[in-house]
Order: sequence, then structure tokens, then C-alpha cells
Amino acid sequence: MRLSELSGKEIIGLDTGERMGVIGDSDLIIDPQNGTIESILLSGGGFLGLGKKREDIVIPWSSIIKIGPDMIIIQLKPLENQTAQK
Repeated sequence: MRLSELSGKEIIGLDTGERMGVIGDSDLIIDPQNGTIESILLSGGGFLGLGKKREDIVIPWSSIIKIGPDMIIIQLKPLENQTAQK
């Protein structure tokens, strides 16, 4: 997949179902030794420096569940063990 194919895709959190940002508005952290993408950095700044500011979010590349035609689905929190001990 080319970087240009990622641009414009929305990032959706599987944990909350919320839209977290767009790849075109984020930075990619790339390993300079081998050129692989390590993580996506979503800036917490408001629009043109205005508005509510939130923390920057670092999304490890391993947190990506699926890359679709319009969006990227991520899961930041690991799935909890669903079986209760009796």
C-alpha cells in the first residue's frame, strides 16, 4: 500500500466507535533504519490553534485492526478476558 492511498482515510476507534482523526491531518513515525511505519501521531491541537485542545494520541501500527477503502479501524485497549471464573 502506498502512503497516498492512506491519505484522507478516517481513523475510527473500535473501543468507542468514535472518529479520532484523519490520516492526512496526522504524522507518521517511521523507523529510519528500515523505513517501516511504527505509529501514527494524531495532533491534539484545535482548528487553526483555536478551540478545545486535547492530548496528542500515539497509535502504534500494531493497533490497526483493518484498513478499508474509506477508514482505518484501530483498537487501543486490548480485549479483556470475556470468560468469568466460577
